[in-house]
Amino acid sequence: MSLLQYAERLYSLDTLDTRFINSSKTLPPQIDPARSSRDRADYSTGRKERDGAEEQSRGASPPRWRTPEFAYHGLIFLVIVPFMFKTAYDVSKPSHPEYTKFAPLLSPGWIPGRMVDNSDTQYASFRDNVPYLFIVMILHPLLRRLFNTVYEPSGIPTNSTPNSSSSPLASENARADSRLKQRVSFDVGFGILFLLALHGLSAPKVLLILYINYSIATRFKREYVPAATWIFNIGILFANELGKGYPYTNMADTILHWLAGPEAFAEQTSKENWGAVLDNYGGLIPRWEILFKVTILRLISFNLDYYWSLSRRGGSTVEKKQLDPANLSERDRVDLPAKSQDFSFPNYLAYALYSPLYLAGPILTFNDYTSQQRHTPQSITPDRNLLYGVRFLLAFLAMEVIIHFIYAIAIFKAQPAWEVYTPFQLSMLGYFNLHHIWLKLLLLWRFFRLWALLDGIDPPENVVRCMSDNYSAFAFWRGWHRSFNRWITRYIYIPLGGSGGPGTRGKWGQVRGIVNLMIVFTFVAMWHDIQLRLLVWGWLISLFVLPELVAGYLFPKQKWQNHREVYRIICGIGGVGNILMMMLANLVGFAVGLDGLKGLVQGIVGSYSGLVFLAFACATLFTGVQVMFELRQQELRQGIIMRC
Repeated sequence: MSLLQYAERLYSLDTLDTRFINSSKTLPPQIDPARSSRDRADYSTGRKERDGAEEQSRGASPPRWRTPEFAYHGLIFLVIVPFMFKTAYDVSKPSHPEYTKFAPLLSPGWIPGRMVDNSDTQYASFRDNVPYLFIVMILHPLLRRLFNTVYEPSGIPTNSTPNSSSSPLASENARADSRLKQRVSFDVGFGILFLLALHGLSAPKVLLILYINYSIATRFKREYVPAATWIFNIGILFANELGKGYPYTNMADTILHWLAGPEAFAEQTSKENWGAVLDNYGGLIPRWEILFKVTILRLISFNLDYYWSLSRRGGSTVEKKQLDPANLSERDRVDLPAKSQDFSFPNYLAYALYSPLYLAGPILTFNDYTSQQRHTPQSITPDRNLLYGVRFLLAFLAMEVIIHFIYAIAIFKAQPAWEVYTPFQLSMLGYFNLHHIWLKLLLLWRFFRLWALLDGIDPPENVVRCMSDNYSAFAFWRGWHRSFNRWITRYIYIPLGGSGGPGTRGKWGQVRGIVNLMIVFTFVAMWHDIQLRLLVWGWLISLFVLPELVAGYLFPKQKWQNHREVYRIICGIGGVGNILMMMLANLVGFAVGLDGLKGLVQGIVGSYSGLVFLAFACATLFTGVQVMFELRQQELRQGIIMRC
């Protein structure tokens, strides 16, 4: 295999996530272990070529890559993109007049002669612990294999001890049930040890919340479960934030005040109580409540999957549909309820504390988790895992180069005199700030997904496209934090009525769809953090999708079939507006906040030169949007429909 072929395979959608090249309803392909990885790649390519032959029926346009228009777009890319990097690099030089303000936030780097911008607290905690995380990621599957050799659940049928009285299907089901029991036993044990290492003596707080949530699902009357689940878990979000993780010191003070009275309490306040001693053993991450937000999504998933399963009892749905449980499509793994006995406390605990996905996700539903625990997905192969790991390492190296040469995060944290910067410099600082956020989250999610893949679990890929390859607000949110988007769609958006179904047609249906979006993004904002700026971010996102909805209503695609080029230009203009609005909303929510955005926008458009720059920037973005359009058309020609 040549280097070019290897790079093509490395950056193929098949390597990233097989879900991108197969419909969620499509059964996974049988993987022949005798066929080489090159043969499988050729087979996949051949299939795509056959699908590409149907491009006209799919509505794909002829390629434009070699047209004069795209020669112009290519020239713009060759000039502007390097200039963007150079501008951000120039404002990070020691010779810049504002350098002394953000220099204290920099650290010595491993690239000779360069400091490193490790001032992002979230990424710094990941970057500084990468060696230890890699050790845990390697040890975890090895310990599972060792555990499997020591502990083997009773009742596993083997080829050496065939049972003539049982059918092959019954034997396979028994083997799958035993595999689930074996894996869950390890996951519970390792998960509790992992929890103790992370949060120390705060682990009982986490386990108590998990127990209460499980009791809501299994002890409440069925009709009360959804409401009680949402009230409890949203209440926990607020309580964790307001209570700051419920320090034992505060608990001890309350108990002492109640038992001993005010006078004795006043005498003890100057002394270190037993609560302070317990708080000193907070593990590697004492602020457990910050990371618990991801666990809350799993708790809601378990309760609602259990609630919906109660209405589908009366035999196995898999058997009724005559499906192969070892070869289910992704849609079936998610939608078909787990067996009634699967909703046990050990399975629930293993799911909620599953170590590879505990800290950051990606998010896997309970139904999907139990299905994959029974049968390893055929999408997991050593070759694909290796390629995915190489992609992670290359992305990590890209981040290292960026934070060694572009200090956008430190500059924003230092809050320098913005008037010193030109409009183009300010815009590049905002742009690379957003890119840093995108890349750090990509690295976090891909690391933990790689860990899960090595352990035999295939969660959804969270980041579909580069941040700079998005022109639609709807498509951006479908492809950004994708597992969270799918979770929201399943557990919030569809139960609310979504954008279709009874009562959602016509004008009032569109209004209801918009209201549902506002509810969704309000929850998303609260889930990220209970802060005003994130609530504003959620509402801004809801507001900024309105122009796209209105444009789709005023310019329906089917009415422009005879004027496709004009329609492409109109869509390009709309795409530029979408990009600007998405950048503003995300800068407010995750970077500079409202006050910082005011200074940034004023510096860019507060002068005649700034307005001229904005006009040129929009023209450049228009070029970028046209290239994005053509990339989507290229995917369509290959039979790939990603909807983002």
